[in-house]
Amino acid sequence: MSSDEIKILLVDDEVSIRRALKATLTLPGIQLVTAARGEEALSLVRMMSFAAVLLDINMPGMSGVETCQQMRRIAPRLSILMLTVRDGEQDKIDALDAGADDFVTKPFHVGELSARVRAAVRRSQALDQDRTVSIRVGDIELDPGRRVVSKGGTPLHVTPKEFELLHHLMANAGLPIRHAKLLNTIWGPDYGNELEYLRTFICQIRKKVEDNPAKPRYLLTESHIGYRFAAHEWAPS
Repeated sequence: MSSDEIKILLVDDEVSIRRALKATLTLPGIQLVTAARGEEALSLVRMMSFAAVLLDINMPGMSGVETCQQMRRIAPRLSILMLTVRDGEQDKIDALDAGADDFVTKPFHVGELSARVRAAVRRSQALDQDRTVSIRVGDIELDPGRRVVSKGGTPLHVTPKEFELLHHLMANAGLPIRHAKLLNTIWGPDYGNELEYLRTFICQIRKKVEDNPAKPRYLLTESHIGYRFAAHEWAPS
C-alpha cells in the first residue's frame, strides 16, 4: 500500500454497509479503512492519519455522537461526515453540535455520498490555502482580495454584509452551516437568535446569484438547521 494514498475511515456496525461502501469508495489513490465500533475507530485515528471519516450516528456501545466528540479532540482538523437516518432532524443537529462537518442521510444516493467524500478530502488538503484566493463554484466567483462577486463573469452588486455572508458560505461550500453559527460569525453574539434577519439576507443574495431564487441551485436551505452553499459537482439541476 503506497504511503501517498489518501486514507478514509468508514465507521458503521452494519457489515452490509461497510461492504457496499468499500466497493464504491475504494478508488485509485484512496485506501478505505473500516471499523465496526466507535472505540475501534478512535484507536485507528490515534494510529493513522485520515483525510476524512464517515461515521454512523447510531451504533451499539459508544454512540456516533460521542465518538465524533472524542475524535474531534484527538484530530481537530479532521473532516468528519456523519451518516444519519432519513428525516432525523435532531440527529443532524446532534451531529453538527458534536463537531461533525457534514451529514448524509440513510438511505443515501451513492453518487451524492461519493461527491461529499471527495469534497471533504479537498477541504482537508486545502486547510492552509490562502484565504485571499478567489473561490469559484459553478458560474459564481468571489474574489476576497478585491471584494468582488461575479456571475458568469458579470460583476454583481452586493452589500458589505452580503459579501461577508456569501464569502463564509462559499468558503465552506458543501457544508451545512447552522443558523446561529452564521449569525454569530457575521454579525456577532447579539444576533444569535435573529433568524428572520438571516433569512432576509439569504433572500437578497439568492436574488443576485440564482437564476430562479424560488428554486436555488447554489444557496440551499437545510431544513431546521441552516444553509449550505452547494458544491457544484453535485448541485441540483
